[in-house]
Amino acid sequence: MAPAWLSVARAPSTICFRPQPPARRRVVPAAALRRGTVAPAGAAPPRRRLVVAVAAATEAAAAAVADGGKKRTFVEEMRAVAMRLHSREQSRHGEKEVPLEPPVATWAPTVAGFVRFLADNKLVFHTLEAIVARAAVPWYAEFRDTGLERSEALEKDLEWFEQQGYTIPEPSAVAIAYASFLEELSEKEPQAFINHFYNLYFGHSAGGVLIGKKKEPEFYRWEGNLSQLQQNVRDKLNQVASAWSQEEKDRCLDEMEKSFICSVDLRRHMFN
Repeated sequence: MAPAWLSVARAPSTICFRPQPPARRRVVPAAALRRGTVAPAGAAPPRRRLVVAVAAATEAAAAAVADGGKKRTFVEEMRAVAMRLHSREQSRHGEKEVPLEPPVATWAPTVAGFVRFLADNKLVFHTLEAIVARAAVPWYAEFRDTGLERSEALEKDLEWFEQQGYTIPEPSAVAIAYASFLEELSEKEPQAFINHFYNLYFGHSAGGVLIGKKKEPEFYRWEGNLSQLQQNVRDKLNQVASAWSQEEKDRCLDEMEKSFICSVDLRRHMFN
C-alpha cells in the first residue's frame, strides 16, 4: 500500500521524511554597520537590516514568554508551538483553519486496522528506543528508562491479538519510512530528532483507543503515575535544552509541524 503522504492530497509541507536544513538568518554585526560596510547588491540597506535583526530577536524573546509574563521553560515553548498546529475548534491557541485529523472521539477503526496501527508503532517505538539506548549523541542517554517506553507493551498487544486469531502484518511503508527517517535525523540533527521523541511519547499518551469492551491495549497503560513520568521527562528535556544555543532550540521547535504530520500519517493508516 502506498504511504499516506502519497495517497492523500495535502500541502507540500506534509512530505515529512526528508530532513531539510533550517533556514538560517544572516545577521550583519553591528560593528560592520558602524564601519559603513557596503551591502551586497540587492541586500537591504544596513539600517534596515539592523532593524530586521532586532525585530527577529524581539519576536523570539516574546515567543519564550508565557501569557502571565513569566518566562517559559523550553518544554512549554514546545507545547505552545504544538498548540498552534491545532485548529481553533481544538484549541484557543490553534491557528489551523482545518485540523490535521478528525477528533479522537470520532475514530472508528476496524480491529484489523488497529492491529496494523500497533504493528507500525512497534517498529517506530522500537527504533526510537534503540536510538536512545545507543546514545550516539551523549545526552540521548538522559532519556533512557523513562517509564514511557512502549515497545514491550506493543509486543504484548500484538501477541494477544495473534492469540485471538488475527494475522499480524508486517510494518507498512509509512512506518518503515518513518523509522528510517528517525535513524537518519538522530545522527544529523539531534535537536530535530528530540522533537519527534517528545511528540511521539506525549502525543501518544494524550489519548487512548479501546477495542470493544474486552481489552484495553497495553499500549495505553503505564506502570506508575503517568503524570509524574511525563514530568520527569519534561525536567530532563529542559535540562538538556538549557545547554543548546538559540539556533539549536529553534531547530527543535521548527520540526514540530513535520513531527505532527508524521504521527498523523501513522494514525491515518489505521483506517486504510
